[in-house]
Amino acid sequence: MVDNDAYGGGDDGDARRTHDASLPNDDVAGDATGDTNPGDDDTPDDRASQLNMYLSDEGDVLDLTGNQLKDLAGIPLPPTLTDLDLTTNRLAALDPRIGGLERLEKISFRQNLLTDAAVAGLKELTRLTLLKDLVLRDNLLKKVPCVSSLPALTLLDLSYNHIHAMAPLASAPACVRELYLANNRIGTIEALDGFSQLRLLELGSNKIREMENLAHLSALEELWVGRNKIKEVRVAGLTSLVKISVQSNRLTSMLGFQACTRLQELYLSNNGIATMEGLEVLTNLRILDLAANAIAHVQGLDTLTKLEDLWLNDNRIESLTQLMAALEGPKASLVTLYLERNPCAKEAGYIETLAAMLPKAEEIDSKPAR
Repeated sequence: MVDNDAYGGGDDGDARRTHDASLPNDDVAGDATGDTNPGDDDTPDDRASQLNMYLSDEGDVLDLTGNQLKDLAGIPLPPTLTDLDLTTNRLAALDPRIGGLERLEKISFRQNLLTDAAVAGLKELTRLTLLKDLVLRDNLLKKVPCVSSLPALTLLDLSYNHIHAMAPLASAPACVRELYLANNRIGTIEALDGFSQLRLLELGSNKIREMENLAHLSALEELWVGRNKIKEVRVAGLTSLVKISVQSNRLTSMLGFQACTRLQELYLSNNGIATMEGLEVLTNLRILDLAANAIAHVQGLDTLTKLEDLWLNDNRIESLTQLMAALEGPKASLVTLYLERNPCAKEAGYIETLAAMLPKAEEIDSKPAR
C-alpha cells in the first residue's frame, strides 16, 4: 500500500511524495536531561569553529542542523541571511537577533524545545517582511502561535506538536499556501476563512470527525486527513483538488468526490468501504489506493484510462475473471497493481495471467510483471 507524506507531507501516514511516508514521530532533539552543549565553556570564536556549521560563501545560508544547541550565543548571524536552518537542536527560546534579519526568507526550528511562551515573541518580529517559510515542527507547542506580523508567509509547519485548536489561525496572513498540522490533537477544522490561496492542507493523525469548513478553499490542490475519525467524505467546492488522502479513517462509502474531476491521486486505504462507486467522473486519476477495505467486486474503472497505480490488496475479491473484465478500461495504462491477500490471489499463475493483459505492467504484488 502506498504510504506517502508533506513535506509534501507528510505526516499522517498517508501516501507522500515527500512531505512525507510512513510517519514515525521525530524525536525531540537531544537528551532532555543532559547538560552538554557544544562549546559551552569556549569563547564565541572557539564555539563557532567547533560546530557542525555551514555558511554559504555568499553569507545567505546558515545551516546549524544537529548541534544540540541550547542557544545561539557566540554564533554570528549575518544580516545577509535568507535561509537559517536550526533543525535538531535544544533551543528553548528565540534569539532576539533573528528579528533583525530583514532578508530572511526561510527559517526552521524543527526538532527543538520551543514552548508557547518561547514563540510568543513571533508577533513582534515586524521586520521579517520577506519571511516565506516558518517551520516549527516537532516542538512543545500547545497553541498555534501568532504569525500576523509575517506578511509574506507562504508555508507554516506546526506538525508534531500538542496543538488542540486551529482558532488562532484566523489572524494568519492570507498568502499562506501550505499549512501543516499533522500529528497534533485537533478535533475540529476551523479558522480557514482567510486562506483563499491555500494549496496544501495537512491534518493527518489528529482527532477530526468531520470534514467541515473547507468548501471555500477553491484553490486547494492537496488535502491530507489520514488517521482521523472521519465517517463521511465532504469535499464539495474543492474543485482544484489533485491529491487527497482519507486513509485510515471510518469511511464506509467512497462517494463524495464527484466534483473533484481534477483528482490524480486518491488514497482511501484502511477504511470500511465495500462498494467501488463514484469513480466514473474521475477520469484524470493516476493513483487509486483502496487497499485494506471490504471490497468483493471491482467496478467503475471503465473511464479511468490514465490510471497507473491500483492498490486493491487486503480486500475480499474472489473472481480473477471478474477483476480482469473490470480492468478493461485502464488496462493500457496500468503500471502497478496490488492484489495480494485477496482470495483471487491464491489462483495459480495469477500474476502471469494479469501481466499478459496489461501491456505496461511493471509490478504486480511486489513482483516484476515481466
